[in-house]
Amino acid sequence: MAAVKEQQEFVKKLQSEREKLQVLTKEFQKCVSTRQQFDAQLNENELVLSEFNRLKPNAEVFKLVGPVLVKQEVTEAISTVKKRITFIKGELERCDKNISVSEEKQGKSREALMKMQQQYQQKVQAMQQAAAK
Repeated sequence: MAAVKEQQEFVKKLQSEREKLQVLTKEFQKCVSTRQQFDAQLNENELVLSEFNRLKPNAEVFKLVGPVLVKQEVTEAISTVKKRITFIKGELERCDKNISVSEEKQGKSREALMKMQQQYQQKVQAMQQAAAK
């Protein structure tokens, strides 16, 4: 009777560790998704900056403010895009750190889960051998 109760407790621990791993996996996927969004924004802003660099000195630049196009100085527009690129690169670095931390947590959780599964299998085998005698 005590062995059955012990087995049930162990199964609960296994399930808890599986759920923990699932949560960590979702967090990892969220980090990767966020990184992809920042990467797309970086590419877009770098493209805009390259287009600004091709402009003639007397070119006019407009920015969209709500439903209205407002004239903007080229140097101001370039400065804004450069600041945006710097910000996005910082966010990408932060995302990369979060991803590596998340991968590490997942690895530890997987190892713990595998170890628990092995222990469970060993206990089940021991119980079967004891019952067979």
